[in-house]
Amino acid sequence: MSRALVTGGAGFLGRNLSLRLLDEGWEVVVLDNLSSPSPLGPADGATFVEGSVVDPPELPGSFDRIYHLASPASPPRYLLDPIGTLRTGGEGTRAMLDLAAAQGARFLLASTSEVYGDPTQHPQREDYTGSVQVTSTRACYDEAKRYAEALTYAYQRQGLVPESRIIRIFNTYGPGMAPDDGRVVSNFINQALAGERLTIYGDGTQTRSFCYVDDLIEGMWRLSNSDVTDPVNIGNPEELSMKELATTIAQSIAETGIDYLPLPESDPARRQPDIGRARHHLGWEPTVGLAEGLPPTVDYFRSLIDG
Repeated sequence: MSRALVTGGAGFLGRNLSLRLLDEGWEVVVLDNLSSPSPLGPADGATFVEGSVVDPPELPGSFDRIYHLASPASPPRYLLDPIGTLRTGGEGTRAMLDLAAAQGARFLLASTSEVYGDPTQHPQREDYTGSVQVTSTRACYDEAKRYAEALTYAYQRQGLVPESRIIRIFNTYGPGMAPDDGRVVSNFINQALAGERLTIYGDGTQTRSFCYVDDLIEGMWRLSNSDVTDPVNIGNPEELSMKELATTIAQSIAETGIDYLPLPESDPARRQPDIGRARHHLGWEPTVGLAEGLPPTVDYFRSLIDG
């Protein structure tokens, strides 16, 4: 049986990836320090090891693949520990690359659309080099991921890891998210369910593109099985303003009103993936729109309240 290590496997995306790997017949080991776990915990059937990728504990057996997802991913969480976030992207990625090198494992790095910063190119293609302000508070996450990508390619070019893949993940939502992770979808849903006014930072014209988690995991799975070594954007190119998102969620739950607060530092004005590379090389594109993805997501958050 093939074996995979999923770092950050107790988190939102890591848990969903672990479930997919288990369904595909893989043996899965999860390494996670539980700093930002999903309320649902690690996937049933996976072997859980608590620990940090920066100073990893002894792990059972060897691995055919390493899926490196470990890192806080929402601004409230990585801003709480900027040094830890940078160490995870740097030292943690190096530790996992060293493990991949020692075991001959294929390595997949979960990178992010944040490598594009506040983009001047729209939509964002993988060859866009980005517009990141290194002195901003958000840079701890942006630059950690940019460094992790550069380190992954350095190991690849030096022949230290047999194969590497890089996925650049755009905003993703769905069941398994932590209600307090501070991302906009979970914020809006939980505020509406609580009968509170929805909070928009800025004037609401800034945009994001929201991908349902099942689509994201399908793209990650296809990339990990492909021969594509260039970075690949995985996200839903359907662009939506924050005001449009708030209105959609309010209409589906409760019309509680909207409050507008100052925009956080270096918050990107627009975010939309160009998924031409994923379409061409992976035969992938999203199949779940917001209208289909919101109901199960709302039901999930409602179950956390009722349960």
